[in-house]
Amino acid sequence: MLIGNLGMGGLASALALAKAGFQDIEIYESASDLGFVGAGIQLAPNMARVLDKLGVWEDIAKHAVIVKETSIRRKTTFAYLNSSSVSQLTLTLAAEGSSGKELANVKLSSVKSMYDYAHMVGHRYHLANGIYEGCKREKSIKFIFSTVVEKLDSFGPKPSFTAVPRDGRAPYTVEVDILLAADGVKSNVRTEMLRNLGVEADVQDSGQAAYRIMLQRDQMENDPELLELINSDRVTRWIGEKRHIIAYPVADKSIYNISTAQPDDNFAAAPSATYTTKGSKPAMLSVFSDFCPLVQRMLNLVPDGEVCEWKLRVHAPLPTWTQGSVALLGDACHPTLPHLNQGAAQAIEDAGVISVVLSRMPDSSPESISKAFRVYEEVRKQRAETLVAMAAANGKAMQLGDGAAQAERDKQFAALRNGKGPVPDKWADPDVQRLIYGFDCMKVAEEASVY
Repeated sequence: MLIGNLGMGGLASALALAKAGFQDIEIYESASDLGFVGAGIQLAPNMARVLDKLGVWEDIAKHAVIVKETSIRRKTTFAYLNSSSVSQLTLTLAAEGSSGKELANVKLSSVKSMYDYAHMVGHRYHLANGIYEGCKREKSIKFIFSTVVEKLDSFGPKPSFTAVPRDGRAPYTVEVDILLAADGVKSNVRTEMLRNLGVEADVQDSGQAAYRIMLQRDQMENDPELLELINSDRVTRWIGEKRHIIAYPVADKSIYNISTAQPDDNFAAAPSATYTTKGSKPAMLSVFSDFCPLVQRMLNLVPDGEVCEWKLRVHAPLPTWTQGSVALLGDACHPTLPHLNQGAAQAIEDAGVISVVLSRMPDSSPESISKAFRVYEEVRKQRAETLVAMAAANGKAMQLGDGAAQAERDKQFAALRNGKGPVPDKWADPDVQRLIYGFDCMKVAEEASVY
């Protein structure tokens, strides 16, 4: 069995399959090692549930921060709302200040009691490394670094592909029983699969980009308002026209993670394969120049030369995720915008479901593998694509300009004063949380895997 690339979905798939008793699991990774980098990441209960079953959640959670509330603020001056409801949303009154007009403060105290796991935030390193360490404890998993999975020669009965070492060695052909493509939004396997099916589904620019920033505690400790942010158990979102910022403490509150979304103005001259570009601090400050003084002070702390901007890309829903004994997972088949904080969680759900459906096969024939993958797609495709669409819609709702739509959204925020209606920021809405957090993907897969 082969897994292409060591993102969250690839790592989790390898570990889940090893835990299910599979042998000879090889993971091909183009990088020379796993020097994990990245920024903060939200660790939702549906992700934690899978990782706990795989025996790695406890170590990951040690460094994470339990989120007790989320504050949604206008980009400028603020006045808090006050409310409570059966879902334990609580909004608190406060005076105007420098940190933005707060539209809602949603308490998340009920999440753990409702879904068995708290909503947490952490550093991507701790998540990836926790799964990686779990993989290293499994004798059935082998890592093959500095090697790219390129041309897919066959989808079955035994998939084969060309492996290209990056150290100058000659390419070679690999034949496997099962190929899992966790090779991200730029997936070579997806391109080959769609070409073989005669389908076009090119990667699409979302029109958005993101700055990802990590401030150290010592950068913030001399500013009381900034120190309060990194000491808090809160996710804070500042929203404005076509832009927003989301921020929270990670890594035992030693780092404050800041992620933005704004119009993609800096990639026009870049090649289509480029997803990152060296950013300009003055340009970044200009993009958010009308945000509140607290945001201005945060962004000014970013060292010159350390600004990097990411292009946010997606693609249209695919007609299928599988062909023969080959299956796509994670961003290879359902890349998402970050506005629902479910990208990694959905890749990990893919991994959990794949391990269940393959482990319940009556035999290892290509026919049984193909049927198992059809069950995987049945369990996962509609759910993942629904959340992708919800993330895109939530991003639009949080970035409305002045007008009727924004006024209606803000009426919904105001209705929370009397405990009525949904939370416009769908990540914090109890009904949406029930849909996302209450789903036990591996249990559903077990019930669906009837041979």
